[in-house]
Amino acid sequence: VFLLERAPFSFPSLNPTSSPAQEVIPNPFGPPTRLEWQRLWAAWDFITLEMIPPSMLHQKPIDLRHKCLFYIGHIPTFLDMLLSHLFKQPYSEPKNFTRIFERGIDPHVDDPEYCHSHSEVPEKDEDWPVLEEILAFRDRVRARLMSLYDDLDAGRRHISRRIARVLQMTLEHEGFHIEASYCVFQQTLLYMLIQRAGTGTLPPPGFTRPAWTDLKRRWAAIPPPSSTSVIVGPSTLVLGHDDAESNDLDSSLCDDVADHEFGWDNESPRREVVVERFKIDFRPISNGEYFAYWKAQQTANTPPALPASWVRVNQDIYVRTVYGPVPIEVAESWPVLAAYDELNAFAKSKGGRIPSESELRLFLDQYQVDFEHGANEAFRNWHPVAATAGLLDEANGKGSNGGVWEWTSTEFAGHEGFDPTTIFPGYSSDFFDGVHQVVLGASYATIPRLAGRRTVRNFYQRNYPYAWVGARVAYDMN
Repeated sequence: VFLLERAPFSFPSLNPTSSPAQEVIPNPFGPPTRLEWQRLWAAWDFITLEMIPPSMLHQKPIDLRHKCLFYIGHIPTFLDMLLSHLFKQPYSEPKNFTRIFERGIDPHVDDPEYCHSHSEVPEKDEDWPVLEEILAFRDRVRARLMSLYDDLDAGRRHISRRIARVLQMTLEHEGFHIEASYCVFQQTLLYMLIQRAGTGTLPPPGFTRPAWTDLKRRWAAIPPPSSTSVIVGPSTLVLGHDDAESNDLDSSLCDDVADHEFGWDNESPRREVVVERFKIDFRPISNGEYFAYWKAQQTANTPPALPASWVRVNQDIYVRTVYGPVPIEVAESWPVLAAYDELNAFAKSKGGRIPSESELRLFLDQYQVDFEHGANEAFRNWHPVAATAGLLDEANGKGSNGGVWEWTSTEFAGHEGFDPTTIFPGYSSDFFDGVHQVVLGASYATIPRLAGRRTVRNFYQRNYPYAWVGARVAYDMN
């Protein structure tokens, strides 16, 4: 037996039959276990303390976001505040952290002065808490959370829906922040850090650096689908699940925890929609396809800008990764990461469009594999890979999209039965503003419980360039 690599952290499958006995989670979408917290903390601490050098703590890799130090303080502050509100207890010291670290920013790309309510952070570096103070606070808050688990295990407290929901919210909030998900969490780490990979951000220590040349050959050997697209529908599709937060306080439901599937307010309620017949590409738009389109448009009066996931190196185009930029030839089969507006223009050039939320959900249900069956999620890789969907003689066309979220043409807005959260006021409704699109799926850095819950809905401004979001092209059918 040759041990090639033992990663500093990893995430198990949600499938109990493929996990060690001590890892089994009876309800993967219920309240998180201690082990889930410990695994997530290992990932969070690894990224924040091993990949961000001290010289970057007071830097902003993206101008529209806070400096890196903010996020190290935001995560424990958010957890502490929700625990305090839940049990009507005072905030942990220092209490001024709630003013600095409560909520991040998501200003409109075209008008940065327009932004939802957020924390007012110090202007001078010397007015921020130092890292050691933040980490000591983090440790106290984590101990506070574990004492709650002690009380639950000992029977001193009874697990209710409200307690379970706060645990789910706070764990998933941290999971979202690890990568680049949910607009409220857009001020997130890895997609910020990737903008400075090679010029500041450190590559993930303890993970073997990819052998790009060998990997490129393997990706190139993946056969294309016999047909580039597939006809889907008509069909009646179920969106969402029944998880109204207001039911937490209903005396007949407040103790219904064991088998309940928790989520965020915009995932509920369950509703049926009719999806008409349409055609959609098996695989997302690749870097190679977009590069050919981008080069062809350079003679136009208004040529498209370089996607933020690309960078020029000595006049050549490279693709950004956490290991630093790689030549586009290496990443040509990966899904391209770009703004909705950029990819929608590409789709129109092919005579198509970006699919709606219900269309993409129907396609993903039929053709996208999950983490258990090889999807590029939960840090299986630290970068996208080539998509594999569409091989009809293998797994009936199912495969991975390469490990990216996907844009939809559906505007992020309220829907019938929407029950806004009171635990995190404005979480969704602050962004029903006409400039955000629904995004579905998962990226290579999405934790399993988020990637595996099909009701999860991501959302980003349609012209936001930094998100880890790709797209595939859909076509109307007469």
